[in-house]
Amino acid sequence: MSLKIIIWDVQHGSATYMRTPNGTHIVKDLGTGSFGEKDRKFSPLIHLKNKYDISQLDYVIISHPHKDHIDDILNFDKLSPRVFCRPKHLSSEDIMKDAREEDKPLFEKYLEINDRYNQPVPDSENPSLPANNGGVEIANFHPKKSSTTNLNNHSIVTIISYADSKIIIPGDNEPSSWKELLENESFIKSIRDSDIFVAPHHGRESGYCPEIFEYFKPYLTIISDDVETDTSATDRYSKLSQGWKVHHRDGSASEERKCVTTRNDGFIVIDFGTNSDGKPYISVKIA
Repeated sequence: MSLKIIIWDVQHGSATYMRTPNGTHIVKDLGTGSFGEKDRKFSPLIHLKNKYDISQLDYVIISHPHKDHIDDILNFDKLSPRVFCRPKHLSSEDIMKDAREEDKPLFEKYLEINDRYNQPVPDSENPSLPANNGGVEIANFHPKKSSTTNLNNHSIVTIISYADSKIIIPGDNEPSSWKELLENESFIKSIRDSDIFVAPHHGRESGYCPEIFEYFKPYLTIISDDVETDTSATDRYSKLSQGWKVHHRDGSASEERKCVTTRNDGFIVIDFGTNSDGKPYISVKIA
């Protein structure tokens, strides 16, 4: 069995689904947007329910409460998540202060869920622990020191490890939060030698932090973006990436790439696993 990771094509947003080897269902961020025919109403949660026949999520991680990361939250309860992870230190005032009137129902739902998921999770039921999820290591790091005037710098950075392979999935982290995390030896150990990097802040220059690349040189960088997103750091990430063979889902071709984007490549499917001879592999498929 493998760890399957899907980076959904959600326009200017972020949404990731993970299925662990024992069938644990994990979601990070709740962006919405295009899939297939550029349907801006595409809901990854409803897609998981209707097309993947998933009735319950085991673990939902919200990097930070900005609209493009919680846009699908009104569908949250349709999949009855067992465990909810978010930056709990943020106050309701921090979260609501910049909410536009038309978006307030999203943030009010987020706050309601935040208040509801307030009980500690025993280790025996914690889906983030390898013993409960088929051996996948999940490390979440929560920057907290930056001013709450910019919630991007309070984004949770998630590192997923399985079968000697590793992917870093941040939120919209900007340099001050990266530098804060680099003061933590556990964070440095966790990101070291990572294979795949999901670019923060949709590939914008504002999320680029060269210091983190002292600890890993990814084979591949993934950017979740759309045609209107400023992806000015894409060339920087391409130069820092080693390159990896990606396959087209229809089997038509494969090519070596250093950077793939949801804007150009659709949703991206990654598998971490071990071959029959015991050697680890990474498979990446694009449109």
